[in-house]
Amino acid sequence: MAQELDLESIDGIVAAVYEVISGPAGERDWDRERALFVPGARLVPSGSVAGMATGVMDLEGYIASRGPYFAAHGIWETEIAREVFEFGSFAHVLSSYEMRHAPDGPAFLRGINSIQLSHDGRRWWIVSLVWDNERPGLVVPGELLRGGGEILMDGPPSQPPVAV
Repeated sequence: MAQELDLESIDGIVAAVYEVISGPAGERDWDRERALFVPGARLVPSGSVAGMATGVMDLEGYIASRGPYFAAHGIWETEIAREVFEFGSFAHVLSSYEMRHAPDGPAFLRGINSIQLSHDGRRWWIVSLVWDNERPGLVVPGELLRGGGEILMDGPPSQPPVAV
């Protein structure tokens, strides 16, 4: 289940999103994930990805689609940089990320999460999350790379991209 720190700040809820899906092969804490998203929230993987569902999903659809991959593969997704726009009780977060198969392994994928949040007077909720991954011709812009970063996708990927 979500911890109070997950919900009281934008930093907390964004960190929780990355923590929930990161870890060795095996089950994830889906109850914690469910507590981050407002009922009816939408998750949208952009682009086409071999072997993974694309299009608009609810949270249960995401869990059903991605759960088997997480059960079979270790994935550590870490935030690189973030831009936040906050107005009244909503916020928009652009959060770039890197993915690894081991916590200290090389990054094999990068992308950007677009996270829309709403504050109900007590806590933050994720209303929607849209993401896309780097691929030839599409790289994370420099302002969302800590220290400028290196280009990971300068040619065809060595393995099919993962849309988690």
